[in-house]
Amino acid sequence: MFTVKNCSLAAAIMLAAPVFAAETDFDAVQITATPVAGKITMLQGNGGNIAVSLGDDGVLMVDDQFAPLSDKIKAAITKLGGSAPELLLNTHWHGDHSGGNENFADKATIIAHDNVRVRIADPANERVAAALPVITFANGLSIHFNGEEIKLIHLPHGHTDGDSAVWFTGSNVIHMGDEYVVGGFPFIDLNSGGSVEGLIDNHANILAQIPDNIRVIPGHGGLSTKAEMASWIEGVRTTAKIVTDQMIAGKTLAAIIEQGLPEQYASWGMGFINEAAYITAVYTSSANP
Repeated sequence: MFTVKNCSLAAAIMLAAPVFAAETDFDAVQITATPVAGKITMLQGNGGNIAVSLGDDGVLMVDDQFAPLSDKIKAAITKLGGSAPELLLNTHWHGDHSGGNENFADKATIIAHDNVRVRIADPANERVAAALPVITFANGLSIHFNGEEIKLIHLPHGHTDGDSAVWFTGSNVIHMGDEYVVGGFPFIDLNSGGSVEGLIDNHANILAQIPDNIRVIPGHGGLSTKAEMASWIEGVRTTAKIVTDQMIAGKTLAAIIEQGLPEQYASWGMGFINEAAYITAVYTSSANP
């Protein structure tokens, strides 16, 4: 087994990648709506992408960004012709995706993986009881709503240990949460049970199931396709192998960071996760499988 030779460096880099946007000016945030396919619309503001299903059964929403944006999100749904969501699905527990849970819980039944409830319930995360999912599942769940089957598929130990993809089978749309982010390095939340190897395995599982012409809603970034997602995870696989090959050769974490990754991935490091943080996550994940 490999050992992490510079734990203080690893910790410093990972702590530099916060999950919560403490200094955001939420008053300035605008919520935009993009039609996706079938009954699905994507909302974007600040935080993770939201999927909204509108139909005869009402409104189902996937993720809800930060709590201060809840009223703006509700207004955006009203503008689409919907009302308060009856169902709210969380792709994972992070506050940029589930921070508004308590503001929708009076009308919506919140549904998520077992570990989402565990993480939100942890006193260290300072969340209120109303934010907790009231229906949880271990491996998968089907919801029949607005005339289609909506499959929740657990993606174990990738971004976190509680991620789920949400597949709207009739509309031919899948929301991947932060298992997929467009044009950037993935955030592997090691403190929440994430791993690079798990992320890669999760994509192999999903790509084998979904049709080629499906519309993909990433956790962050614009609408995407199956082909683009497959290309992205191949980039993750390639860069992760570069890091692990250097580990096998005996290089320290600091030396691998100093060498860096190929220039073609430079733009990936301009987003939420910079190159050093990503290399650290791969190194630490591989050193402690």
